[in-house]
Amino acid sequence: MAELRNIDLNLLVVFQHLLEERNISAVARRLDLSQPAVSNALRRLRATLGDDLFVRTPQGMQPTPQAERLGGPVGEALALLSHTLEATQDFHPADSQRRFRIAMSDVGEIHFMPRLMEQCARHAPAIRIDSLRLAGADLRREMDAGRVDLAIGAFEDLGSGIMQRMLFRQGYATLFRLGHPTAHEGMGLKAFRAESHLVVSRAAPYGQVNQALEKAGVALESNFSVPHFSAVPYIVATTDLLATVPRKLAASTAPYFKLGMLTPPLRVPALQTNLYWHRRFHRDTGNQWLRALVVEAFADAA
Repeated sequence: MAELRNIDLNLLVVFQHLLEERNISAVARRLDLSQPAVSNALRRLRATLGDDLFVRTPQGMQPTPQAERLGGPVGEALALLSHTLEATQDFHPADSQRRFRIAMSDVGEIHFMPRLMEQCARHAPAIRIDSLRLAGADLRREMDAGRVDLAIGAFEDLGSGIMQRMLFRQGYATLFRLGHPTAHEGMGLKAFRAESHLVVSRAAPYGQVNQALEKAGVALESNFSVPHFSAVPYIVATTDLLATVPRKLAASTAPYFKLGMLTPPLRVPALQTNLYWHRRFHRDTGNQWLRALVVEAFADAA
């Protein structure tokens, strides 16, 4: 406890931002401080902890092993303290300037972000939402530390302490450009298999559709592929390729890109999309507000 009393909490805030930014100038901008003030904070923390903590390299300020060991516990402690202080105050979305962080996939961004931005502009004009690409152990670690407020998607292996609520289930639809010479609703498997397809190669957690395509006789290695869903409507709109994607993505992009939709002649399990949050923040009023916003905007009626 003697060492803890010697540490200014503000120094730990600077330390945490340096771990994230690896750049003194970036930390200064983020904290609205001068560069000398950040450098001085680092000098004081080095003297207190007896370690260099960060070493200047061509790749930026790289943490020492001691800094790496401190990073997780310090981040968790600061996040818990921040949320605790926020929880002692009434949350008023119309006045709040809070920034929320939501983990989702690229297909999730296409479906969720426009509506969330619209709702924030209407009901909480100073609130901001950042979307993040995280999954598995990385997502669990960030949720444990309080650096991710919610996750939306079909995530697995998040472990105990993570609460969830189902938002909706959906099937798949196949996109094609209007004017395609052969694609149409009701086309059979033989005709479907003979077409050229666009495959999303890194479709987790949507990889089940690729398995269904292979099982139906579509040779994935003989077709075109992209790593993410975001490029799909642009490509399909200017080619004769077919792309089988989650139905809500198809429905939201088809009108803008002049695309047709057909039900693929495949057996693909329905995809369930859930809302996830950490048990520690179950009663946090800001987190509660955001969860309610997501549920009201996107959840299927029970």
